[in-house]
This record gives sequence, C-alpha cells and structure tokens, in this order.
Amino acid sequence: MKRQLIALSLLVAVTAYPQKKKATKTTIKPRAEFVSELMSKMTLDEKIGQLNLPTSGDITTGQSNSWDIAKKIEEGKVGGLFNIKTVAKIRDVQKLAVEKSRLHIPMIFGMDVIHGYETVFPIPLGLSCSWDMAAIEKSAQIAAREATADGINWTFSPMVDICRDARWGRIAEGSGEDAYLGSRIAEAMVRGYQGKDYSTGTTMMSCVKHFALYGAAEAGRDYNTTDMSHIRMYNEYFPPYKAAFDAGAGSAMASFNEIDGIPATGNKWLLTDVLRKQWGFKGFVVTDFTGIPEMIEHGMGDLQTVSALALTAGVEMDMVGEGFLTTLKKSLDEGKVTMAQIDNACRLILEAKYDLGLFEDPYKYCNLDRAKTEIFTKSNRDIARKIAAESMVLLKNDKQTLPLKKSGTIALIGPLADAKENMGGTWSVAGRMNDNISLLAGMKAVAGNSAKILYAKGSNLDYDAKFEENATMFGKTLHRDSRSPEVLLKEALDIAGQADVIVAAIGESAEMSGESSSRTNIEIPQAQKDLLQALVKTGKPVVVVLFNGRPLALVDEEKSATAILDVWFSGSESGYAISDVLFGAVNPSGKLTTSFPRSVGQVPIFYSAKNTGRPLSNKEGKFEKFRSNYIDERNEPLFPFGFGLSYTKFEYSNLKISSNKVGMNDTFTVSVDVTNSGNYDGAEVVQLYIRDLVGSVTRPVRELKGFNKTFLKKGEKKTVTFNLSAEDLKFYNSDLQFVAEPGAFQAFVGTNSNADMKVDFELTK
Repeated sequence: MKRQLIALSLLVAVTAYPQKKKATKTTIKPRAEFVSELMSKMTLDEKIGQLNLPTSGDITTGQSNSWDIAKKIEEGKVGGLFNIKTVAKIRDVQKLAVEKSRLHIPMIFGMDVIHGYETVFPIPLGLSCSWDMAAIEKSAQIAAREATADGINWTFSPMVDICRDARWGRIAEGSGEDAYLGSRIAEAMVRGYQGKDYSTGTTMMSCVKHFALYGAAEAGRDYNTTDMSHIRMYNEYFPPYKAAFDAGAGSAMASFNEIDGIPATGNKWLLTDVLRKQWGFKGFVVTDFTGIPEMIEHGMGDLQTVSALALTAGVEMDMVGEGFLTTLKKSLDEGKVTMAQIDNACRLILEAKYDLGLFEDPYKYCNLDRAKTEIFTKSNRDIARKIAAESMVLLKNDKQTLPLKKSGTIALIGPLADAKENMGGTWSVAGRMNDNISLLAGMKAVAGNSAKILYAKGSNLDYDAKFEENATMFGKTLHRDSRSPEVLLKEALDIAGQADVIVAAIGESAEMSGESSSRTNIEIPQAQKDLLQALVKTGKPVVVVLFNGRPLALVDEEKSATAILDVWFSGSESGYAISDVLFGAVNPSGKLTTSFPRSVGQVPIFYSAKNTGRPLSNKEGKFEKFRSNYIDERNEPLFPFGFGLSYTKFEYSNLKISSNKVGMNDTFTVSVDVTNSGNYDGAEVVQLYIRDLVGSVTRPVRELKGFNKTFLKKGEKKTVTFNLSAEDLKFYNSDLQFVAEPGAFQAFVGTNSNADMKVDFELTK
C-alpha cells in the first residue's frame, strides 16, 4: 500500500465532543439476524458509506487528498479509518460514529501492523528465515496485543506474496520464494493475529495481501504488470493465499497488478470465481491504497466505470479512492450495479464489525489502562530479541572467526553500525525509532568491560547524497557525514589498525527495500564496497554484519570477507540480538528462504525450477554450448534456498523410507539421523524435498514438502521423521485439477535445497 505513517493527527478537532455515557457491553442477537435488522434501517447512502475507508491523517502519497472526515462520519459515510494511533484519538473518533451518526454504527480501525507494533520484530523476510512457526505466530500475537491495546483492531497483514525477484523491494515484506514454506508462515501469522476468536479485544482481524501475484511484477518493478499461466498461479503462487484464508483470515486486499489483462481490483475471475466460489472465502475484500482510481491509468475507464467494475468483481471496501462513495448511487440508477451487490458488500463489512465485537461494545479496544501497560513492555522486547537472533543467517565463517571473543579490541566500522533509526526496517510505522538498539550500543552492552569496542563510520551509505536521501525516508536518517570519503576512510583504517578483529556493518538502509524501492543494482553500494576492500587489505579478520531487506549479489564480499552474518533488519532489539549471535550467546540457526543470486542477471532465480530439454550436464557450472546456461555467469545462486551455517557441525546419516511403494490411501515416513558433531549446542532446520520424476505436466526439480527445526546438544543424535501421504504429492494439472499421479518419486533430505541424500519410491494406484 502506498502509505507510510507520516502524521497521526486528525484533520478535525473531534475531542470537542463530550462522551454522553459510559460505554457498556450489551447482549445482541445472532449475527445474521442482527445485521439483517440493521440493514433494513439503512439508507442507500449509509450502505455505501460502510464501503468507504479513508485515511485519518494528512498522508499525501499516491493520489489521496484530505477530507473533512468528521462530517462524513456523522453522515454515516465512513466504514472505517486507518493510520490513526492511540486510544485517546480512536475513542474520540469512534464517539462520532456511535453517538453522532443516525444509526450509531461503529467503525473499524486499521493499520499496517506488519512485523510488530511498537515492539518491532524482524522484517517478514528475516522472520521467515527462523523457520520457527511458533516464534512467527508469537510475533504476530504480540503485535496484535500491542495494537489492540492502542485501539487498532484490523491489520493489513500478512503479506504472503511469493517473490523470486530480488529487484522487487517488497520482497522484504514476504516470506520468500517457496509456496510450501510460505503457506505454513501464512497460517502462523493469521493464527497469531486472530487467535481462535478475534473478538477478544486482544486479537485483531487480519488482511491477506496482496491478492494476487503481486510478487511476480515484471522486471521487479513495483506496481507493474504480472503475466503468468494459470497452472503456475495454482501451483507456485496461490497456495499461501489459500492457506491464510483456510486458517480463517477475515479480510483480503486486492493487489495493484493486472492479471490476464485485468487489474486485480476489477478482476471478477480472481475475486469471485477463485476466492469465493473455489476457495469459499466468507470475509470482505478491500482495495489497496487508491486501487480503484488507479484503474483509470490502467485504461479501464473513468472513475464511475472502474468503481462499478470493482464492485462487480468482488471488492467490498474502497481504500481512499472514494469511487464507491461518489459514483455507486449513479451507477445503480443507470443499472451498472445492482442493489444486491451493494447490500452484499455492506453486509460483509457489518459482519466483520460484529465478529470483532464492536456492536456489543464499540469501545472495547479503547482501554487506557491496557495502552499504558501492554505496549513496548520489557517482556515483549525480550521475546523480540530472542526471535531476532533466531532469524539471522550465517553465510560464511572461515577459520571459525565467529563467535567473537569478549576480549581484546574490536573495531566496529560502517555506516550502519550506529544507525538505530534503521534497525526496524521498512514498514515499522508504529515503531519507536529513537528507542531502537543500534549495533554499537548492543555490542558495548553485551561485551561489557571485557572487550574494547572502537567505532568509526568509515563511509556514507553511498557516494551519492541524493541516493542516500531517497533511501533514508520517513525519519530513518543515517546522519550523513559531510567529511570527504578519504577522511572517513582514513579514520576507519586508523581504528582498524588498533583492533584484533574488524566488524563491518554494511549493506542497505531500511528504505532501500520495501514499497516503491525496486533496484536494478542489487549489490552493496560502491562506497561501502570500497570501504570493505580497504578493511580486508589490512590483513585483519573482517566480519561483515549485513543489513538488507532483499537478497543481494555478494560475490565480491563472499570472496573477501572472513565471515558474513546476515541480520536483515531485526527490529527494536537489533543491537542486542546481533551481539548475542556475534559473541556466541546464541548459535545462529537461520536458513535462507530466498536464493541469493550471483548477479542481477540471474533473477528471477529460485530452487524449484524446471528442467529444460537441454539442462547443463556438468555440476561445476562450466559453460556448455547449446545448453541452458550463460556465457558470463554460472547457473546456480551464490547461496541456495535453505542455506545457513552454524557455529557447530551437523551430520546426516541413515536416511530411510518406510516403504518404497506407496498407495493413494497410504501414509509413509521418511526419517534421517542428525548428529551434532561440533563443539556448540545448536538448532538445525532439517529439510525434506520431493521430486516427481514423470508427470502429465513438467514438474520442478525439487519441492519442499517438510521441515523440522531440531535442537541438539553437542554430541547428541536425534532421528527426525517426516510423515507424508499422497496428499503431499498432489499438484494442479493442465485442467487445474488437484491430483497425485502414480509413478516414480525421489525424496531428498539435508541442510538446504541442494541436499544430496535421497531415497526412491513409487506412488501406486
């Protein structure tokens, strides 16, 4: 969505309205009866008003303007608001709806609670690298508890778009490239936000976005066209959306991109045929920010035409565009929409409000005591610190440089070393940037007096000041140093000369990824590359602490650095969590959920590709004429999906399958022994991949079908078992039937998608 929280103040002084009486919870009729009775009293204008979702503040991104919101609320022309924060403000605005409007219908209040509220967790891409569904669910649960304590009851999350193109900035908001893992994470996020009942007051309604295929935008350019076959949609991109809806998500958000030549916001096949008829979705669909009027630029017609198109397609709520509010009445008179369509949209939104408990108590999310005691608590931050450490991925560790010793002198150098404003990453709109823990502060706190920490900035983010300005928006400044690059580098080398080991804090700033942050160059900015090479030339061990919101091309860094720890943007407690890993209090266990390309020219790149008729025959990546490869680069990524090192060593042995012939109604197991043969306790993500060797349509070379995060003490051995059935072997065929086909299969188990231990089996009729 084209919005960042720039201002939270309302445009009108709603606090002037006195509260008539103390809010009390009332007992009401069953939902269907209650909503029907309410709708029987509503005018056409009031019904259309429920479909209107303006923003509360003076946000000016996209095509939005400012409105006299209070007057519209009193007239029953607003169904909800977003980007308003704090119980006091939300309560005052809710009073307008329930005390000033004719029918006293409460509003819903939404916000982009993407990876935490005031307590910020790692960006979703980083969070996914934990492969820990309990931790991911817990992060959403804490986010919901904090947000609802501050008056918010609807989050525009989870984003479950599959993305295989590192150029697309919004890859930071999703869970990577894989449909199976993405589906499990989608379920966990919905459970965390909504619990078993999202009317408790401490849970909130989730909104699955962006439906659909937004992560496959052409050229990795935001808001761009998406074009793919239906068989690919169903097999590779749709599963996480469906998993989230099956988990009970209450709402969905239409995506900006077009599909089959029709923008998603106006695509009836997508929003009605697939979402409702095939998948049975019962919630409501909201547009993305100005999604309806943006269809004008797509070439779909004027505002009245595209608004009617959206309603007919299956959109119930218009975010910011006001196309519904200003044109639906005319379209009804002209027969371009029906009363049944308007009634259906209104009913779905009222049902959501009922399910949130707002008709029983419009102020149930407006408890000042909760707001004072449940937000940004120490216990929440402690959990965020633990989860952040679990999300980090060790990409290289030559000579066992990590973990660092808490002794001697450590030089911390780089533009992201003392950058607390950037630690939350993109879409941390409610975060308390000034309370984030920088790496410098974290290392000093964790090392204590045992090690001497010296600091120098070393370089700016980029040589280009304008680029840095664009990459540090929304208050996430890096405090650009006005000194020359030569002076900055000299200071850094002086510091490095005094140290036993160098920690280089480099990479992207928080807003170099995220919405409208597509990049054609996915390398580290040149200023930092030059800094790193100068540090490497000192001959001292150099540990790269990599900040990033996307996969980066790191061929040079992988060659030259002694160790690389990918920390993403780890949230409020970043500095502490990174230091916990650097100094060995936490053994890194993160695994990549997206392939890291060697070059931008390889993207889109992903592990579950299909063979061509002329696959590369050698495993060394050497060029072969008349084979599917490049003349100037290898085929494989620098770091594959599922990759991640540990301070300890894990050995796999004794791979077994319970039966080499499996019937359609059978269950079977694949098991493997995993031994921690190193010197540290640690957790390993054991991964199971399947290959369907012959199919009625071409099948991927590998597909993730199971994973198990297993903790082992040093010297310990465990047997990890995966339970499978024919259901796990199903796919959508050319008729879009979900089938398992008899034939030969292989199962691979190991530490990443290149796992080489395998067993063969056959699925029989």
